[in-house]
Amino acid sequence: MITRRGTVCLVLLVLFLLALPAFAGSYLLSVMTLILFFAYAGQAWNVMMGFAGQLSLGHSLYVGVGAYAAAGIFFHYGIGPWAGIWLAILLCAALGAIIGFLAFRFGISGVYFALLTIAFAEFTRIGFDHLEWTGGSAGLFLKVAQREAIDIANLRGPPAMYYYLILALAAGAFALCAWLIRSRAGYYWQAIREDEEAAQALGINTFRWKMLAVLISSVMTAVAGVFFAFYYNNLFPEQIFHISRSIELILGPIIGGVGTLFGPILGAALLTLLADGITDLLAALGLQFPGVKQVFYGLVLLVVVMFVPNGVWPPLARRLGLVR
Repeated sequence: MITRRGTVCLVLLVLFLLALPAFAGSYLLSVMTLILFFAYAGQAWNVMMGFAGQLSLGHSLYVGVGAYAAAGIFFHYGIGPWAGIWLAILLCAALGAIIGFLAFRFGISGVYFALLTIAFAEFTRIGFDHLEWTGGSAGLFLKVAQREAIDIANLRGPPAMYYYLILALAAGAFALCAWLIRSRAGYYWQAIREDEEAAQALGINTFRWKMLAVLISSVMTAVAGVFFAFYYNNLFPEQIFHISRSIELILGPIIGGVGTLFGPILGAALLTLLADGITDLLAALGLQFPGVKQVFYGLVLLVVVMFVPNGVWPPLARRLGLVR
C-alpha cells in the first residue's frame, strides 16, 4: 500500500509531467513520449504476466495488428483513427481469444505458451510482408500534414499533442491496473499466478480468468499500436512484428518490477534514458557501435536478475518509504 510520502511524490510527478511541455525542448519531449509509450505498453503486458502469470513474448503481434488496422483504413479510405481504434481492438481481441483458447483449452503453459505467442507474431509478420494492401515489406506510409495546428480528429499536430495523448493513456492504464489488482479478478489472477492447481481446487475457473487477462492485455496493446502508427507515420512488418519489439515492450516491467504498478513506469524511464544517453555519448565521440542498445538491454537485464530479481521498484520503494 502506498504511504503518504508516496502519494505526495505521485502528485508531484503528475504535476511535473503536465507542466513538462512548457519548458522542454523538442528532443526531451520526444524522449518523454517514448518513455510514456513503453510505460503504457508495459502496463498492458503486466496484466497478462505480472498479474495472471502468463508469459507472452509475442506482444508485438498486438502492436502491429493494431497499428496496421487503424493506419490501413486511414490510408486507403480516409477513416480517422478514432474509428480505426475500434477495428484494432476487435482484431487484437480476436487474436488474443484464439491464442488464449488454444493454449488454455489444451493445457499449454509456461515456456510453451511463450513459444506459441512468438509463433503467432512471426506468422503475422510473414503474412504482412506479402500483403499488398499494407504495402508489404516496402512499408506503409501515412501522409504527414503540417504539425503546427492541432487536428485531434486525425491525430495530426505538434509533438506536445502526442505527448499529452500518451500521458493520458499511461495515466489511464495505471488507474485501470490499480483497480484491477484490487478487484476480484486481481485476486483470482494472483492465485492462478502463484499456484494454478491450488486455485482450481478452490473453485476458481482458471480458464475464464486467464482468458480475461489475455483479452484485456491484447486490447490495451492494440491502442498502443494505433498511437505508434500515427506518431511515427510509417510501418514495416520487420520493424513492428519482430521479436525485438516484443522484448522492448516487456523489458520495462521486468527491470522495474513484474506485477507492480510503478515498475513498468520506472523500468521504461531507466531503459530509455540510459540507452539514449549511451547512444548520444557514442555519437558525440564519433564512435559507431551497431546494436549498442541491444547490448545495453542485455547487460541491464543481467544485473537486475543477479542483484534485484524482483525488479528495481520494490526495494527502492521500501528504502524511500513510498510503500508499506
